[in-house]
Amino acid sequence: MTSTEPQFISSRDNALLKDLRRLAQDSHAYRKQGRVWLEGDHLCRAALHRGLAPSHAVFQASYFDRAGHQWVDAGGKAVVVDDTLFASISGLESPAPMGFVLPLPAAAALQADAPSVVLDGLQDAGNVGTILRSAGAFGFRQVLAMKGTAALWSPKVLRAGMGAHFGLNLVEALEADGLGKLKVPLLATSSHQGDYLHQARLPWPCAWVFGHEGQGVSAALAQRATQFVRIVQPGGEESLNVAAAAAICLHASAAGIFPAPSGGGLRGPQAKA
Repeated sequence: MTSTEPQFISSRDNALLKDLRRLAQDSHAYRKQGRVWLEGDHLCRAALHRGLAPSHAVFQASYFDRAGHQWVDAGGKAVVVDDTLFASISGLESPAPMGFVLPLPAAAALQADAPSVVLDGLQDAGNVGTILRSAGAFGFRQVLAMKGTAALWSPKVLRAGMGAHFGLNLVEALEADGLGKLKVPLLATSSHQGDYLHQARLPWPCAWVFGHEGQGVSAALAQRATQFVRIVQPGGEESLNVAAAAAICLHASAAGIFPAPSGGGLRGPQAKA
C-alpha cells in the first residue's frame, strides 16, 4: 500500500463500491472498466509475484485491522470497506476478506512460434480457468480464445486459473482466420478419429485446440488441423471433460520434451518431431 491514508467506505451508494460489485459479478465488466477484480489472498499474491501492482487494495474493515500490515508493500490505494458492505462486492457464497483492483493488461499480440492452447468456443468458466492453469504448468505460454469463448478475465475464470493468467500471453476474441498467423502445427482433439495420444508422435512446439463442451472442435478449426489426437478410454466413457482432456494432452506434450527433474517428474515416450 502507499503511504497515503486509507479510504474508508461505509455507504452502499459509494461509486467505487458500485464499480467493484460490477467487476466481481459481471463477467464482461472488465472490458468496460479496463480493470479486473482479484479476490482473495492467493490471486493477489500471484499478481504481486509476477510484478503486477494494483490500483486499489481493498479490505474488509475487520481484516484490515488485524492483517493490513501484511500488505504494506502491495502498492496502490488502500480501501477499507465496512464489514457489512464488503460481502456485497463478492459473487461468492463465502467471500474472501480482501482483493485487488488490477489494471486490465494491454491486449496481447499473437506470438507465431509460441507453444499454444486454442480455446474454441468453450463456455464453462471453470473449464477455461482450469485449462489456463494446465497450460502454464506444462509450458504452453500462450492461450488463444476464439470468439464465443468465456471471457478470460472474468472473475470465475480468474478464480479457476489460480494465478496462471499472469504468466501467459492471452489473446481474446479471435476469428478462425486469425490462426493463420501461427507457425506451429495445430493438433485437434477428437473422441472418434486420429492417433491415440499414447502412440502419437507429438511435434514441439505445437498448438492444441480444445473445442466446445458439447459440440467439440468447430469445422473451421478442424480444417486447419495438421493432426487429430484422441485419448484411449478403456473404461468405456463416451468422452472426457474438456479440462481433464486438456491436462492429459498438454502433459503428454511436455513429457516428451522437458527433462525430468532430479528425483522424478516429467517422463514420456513422445519424440520431438
